[in-house]
Amino acid sequence: MAQSISTPQLDSPSSSLPIHIATLKCVRTGKAMPFTREQLSAINKAPITAPVAVNYLGLVTDEQADRRHHGGYLKAVHQMSSATYDKLNSEFNLKLEVGLLGENLTTTAVEGNQEMTEATVCIGDIYQYGEAEDCVQLRVVQPRRPCYKINDQIGPTASNRNIASWITNQGISGWYFQVVKDGIMQNELPVYLVHRPYPFANLKQLWTLANSKQKISKEIIEPWLDIDCLEDSWKKVLAKKI
Repeated sequence: MAQSISTPQLDSPSSSLPIHIATLKCVRTGKAMPFTREQLSAINKAPITAPVAVNYLGLVTDEQADRRHHGGYLKAVHQMSSATYDKLNSEFNLKLEVGLLGENLTTTAVEGNQEMTEATVCIGDIYQYGEAEDCVQLRVVQPRRPCYKINDQIGPTASNRNIASWITNQGISGWYFQVVKDGIMQNELPVYLVHRPYPFANLKQLWTLANSKQKISKEIIEPWLDIDCLEDSWKKVLAKKI
């Protein structure tokens, strides 16, 4: 029997946009360096204070060691909520600091708005960072899929519990942006939600569908398959759930 899963709407009608929702508190970039298992990785992202240019491949000073699985125009910029670290530290009795797991951007909500999390960010959303002509616009196109490097980065605790798998099951790994408009990024820029074409398509719901062990009704899945900007591998996962 096909499973019926609700698809809650988020309160951001197009007529009310743009909305000033957050402040960009930290921008991070990294270099490909020796990592575990005789691999290179750029998961160690360091905070930067100087303005950095953003083009269709992301922040120009950011690197990806494994270009098969990381980087590219559909994984140009990675953002993750600081709430992910709160959950990890609570679940595994850790003291992880924000920025450890490879994200480029960290934001904090402005008064009266919710934090940017998987529950409040939708596929297709376009966010604007900054206000001047050199502002950056980014479109959400897919969640991040955690890999073993998350475990290696955290250390023995992760190896014993497979934290990367736990993050996947929880659906709290952040999201990737496609660059819509090149520009300049720096700390303390205002963040605006400027476009929300698919208000039903929040990332929490996407993970719920993708992780479902049961078949799901066609009526639930088809709207997701019609999202033009959702990365194809996610559409394939969802199509198999029908």
